[in-house]
Amino acid sequence: MRTVLIAAALGLIAHTARASASLPPPIQALEQQGYEILSRFDAPAGMTGYAALYLGRPQTLYLTPDGRQAIAGAMTDANGERWNQAGVDLQFSDAMWAQLRGSAWIADGRADAPRTIYVFTDPNCPYCKRFWRDARPWVRAGKVQLRHIPLGILQADSRSKAAAMLADADPAAALARHESGEDVQPLLRPPATVDAKLDANHRLMERLGAFSTPAIFYRDANGELKKTQGAPSAASLEKVLGPR
Repeated sequence: MRTVLIAAALGLIAHTARASASLPPPIQALEQQGYEILSRFDAPAGMTGYAALYLGRPQTLYLTPDGRQAIAGAMTDANGERWNQAGVDLQFSDAMWAQLRGSAWIADGRADAPRTIYVFTDPNCPYCKRFWRDARPWVRAGKVQLRHIPLGILQADSRSKAAAMLADADPAAALARHESGEDVQPLLRPPATVDAKLDANHRLMERLGAFSTPAIFYRDANGELKKTQGAPSAASLEKVLGPR
């Protein structure tokens, strides 16, 4: 297992080094200061824009046309309005949605449901169970697919329970049984691949600025990424899940 983890870590370092090397030096310098580069876009006056995260918060970077300086912050026009704010917001939303899509999640609902929602879930979280239960009418009607991203942060056996669900031959059925009240049995020695998935899920949750479960991510009618933490109230369920 140690050999597998070392190989995976070296692969991640090599991938990160290759990605950083493809960026202009000023952007690389900001990366070294803790900025995570998500995507790039064209900006006015020959500049290049970059959507980034810093301490879990969206940040915009602009590279000067000569490639020698980078500016962090919003760009405003002569009226004091932020330049193309809707387009910049969509850049962030697309990049973060792609990271959610690439995480280790368990599907709950039809694959062709018109609405997809990602939920960071701890097996010992009572509010996660409540949200799972409250969402049943939407899921059963085929209107929503919940994609549960399991991790273990609340109790000593949370991680081993999350591992058991991910390692199950039918993760969706294992999750449904657990959320219905049949407590999942902890997997004390999970495969290295499952451990790596749980670590990645935890890092992603922190990267997206969420620190409690359930952390729910969805997109509004304009495609903008929205986040809510904790089980939504009855009055706000339709805002998250869509029309009943």
